[in-house]
Amino acid sequence: MEGFQAGGNSTLVYFSCDDCALEESRVEAAGEFIQHSKMSIGDYGFITLALDTEGNIFGLHSMQ
Repeated sequence: MEGFQAGGNSTLVYFSCDDCALEESRVEAAGEFIQHSKMSIGDYGFITLALDTEGNIFGLHSMQ
């Protein structure tokens, strides 16, 4: 959005997927960067944190 610098906000959007590890390769193939590979969040499943090409962090969430 004009007037806002990318990456400076505090909202983190998570996208649901079947398995974070499988989606990590698609993220990298799209020219984006994995900030933190698949990690457990206990009973709530797993997450991956990624950085898009504009500097925004987004998450992937899966139960396996």
